[in-house]
Amino acid sequence: MKMLKTLVIAATLAIGAPALAQDTTAPAAPAAATAAPATPAVATPAPAAEAAAPAADATYVPMKPTDGIGQPVQGGIDFQPQATDLGQRAKNLNNHVLLPIMTVVALFVLGLLLWVILRYRAKANPVPSKTSHNTLIEVVWTAVPALILIAIAFPSLSLLAAQYKPASADAVVIKVKGYQWNWGYEYPDHGIGEYISKMLDEPAAKAAGEPFQLAVDNRMVVPVGQEVKLIITGADVIHSFAVPALLTKMDAVPGRANETTFTVNKPGVYYGQCSELCGVDHAFMPIAVEALPPEKFAAWVRSKGGKMPGEAAPAPAPAAAAPAAAAPAAAPATVPAAAPAAAATN
Repeated sequence: MKMLKTLVIAATLAIGAPALAQDTTAPAAPAAATAAPATPAVATPAPAAEAAAPAADATYVPMKPTDGIGQPVQGGIDFQPQATDLGQRAKNLNNHVLLPIMTVVALFVLGLLLWVILRYRAKANPVPSKTSHNTLIEVVWTAVPALILIAIAFPSLSLLAAQYKPASADAVVIKVKGYQWNWGYEYPDHGIGEYISKMLDEPAAKAAGEPFQLAVDNRMVVPVGQEVKLIITGADVIHSFAVPALLTKMDAVPGRANETTFTVNKPGVYYGQCSELCGVDHAFMPIAVEALPPEKFAAWVRSKGGKMPGEAAPAPAPAAAAPAAAAPAAAPATVPAAAPAAAATN
C-alpha cells in the first residue's frame, strides 16, 4: 500500500513539473512595450527683446566746447562771457557801476596829488601855510565816500542775496564732494550714484578737442533753464568749487554741507578749477560743467542708468517661460518577474 502511494505522488510530480518550469521561465515583457515613452522636455526660450533689461539711452553725445566760451582766453582782462542771469548782472555791476566809480575816484585822487605837488612845492611856497583845519573839506571828504559806499551797497547786497536765495522745490540736486585731487558728483533725485571726475592727460585732452588742464573724463551735466542746487562738501581737506562763467564759487569743507545755486541759460561747456590750496595736486583738479537742453539732459540721465523725477522706473525683464512639463519618468527598463514559483504552486 505504501509503495502504491509513492508511485502516485511520483507520477503527479512528473506531470506538473514541465508546466511549472514553463511558467517560471517565461521571458519578461520587453521594456519598450511596458514603459511609457518619455516626452522630451522642450524649454520655450523667452524672446530676447523681452528678457533683456532696457538698454541705457545711447543718444547722449558729449558736447564740444566753444573757443572763448566758458574758459580763459589769451590776454583776457574782462569777465568770461556769463551763462547765467546772475552772472550777467554781476558783470554789469562791475563794468557799469564799480569800474566807472573806481576810475573817477582814481583820476580825482591823482589830480589832487599833482595839484598839491605843483601848487604847494617849496619853491612856490617859501613860507608854509599854518592852516590846520578846514571844516568844509573835512565834511566833503567824509560825506562823499559814504554816499559812494551807500550807492554801491544796494545793488551789491541785492545781488548777494539773490546768489544765496534758497533753491526751488524742482531744482536739480547735485552733491559735490572734493577729494585730493578730483571731484565726485552724485544725483540723488535721478538715481545716479557718485562718479569721479578726473583731469585728462594732454594727449587725451587734445584728442577730445578740449583745453589741457581743464578737460575731464566725467563732466557734471546740468539742464539749461532749470535751477541747479549744489550741496558741496570736502572728503579730506578744504577745497573750493569755482566756475567763473556760472558765477559759482563755494568752499568744500569736510564735515559741513555748503549750498549754492545757479541757472544756466545757454547750452555749452563751462570750465572751472579748485580755488583753495588743497595739496600738491591742487592745480590739477579742474571742473567741467556741461549744460544741455532738457531733452538731451534726460538722455544723459538715462545713459548713466538713472531716471528723471516722476518718470516710471524701467519695468523688470519678464521671467523666462517655464519649460514644458516633462512627462512622467519612464518605467523601469525591466518588469518584475512573474510571480514566484511558490505563489504559482499555491
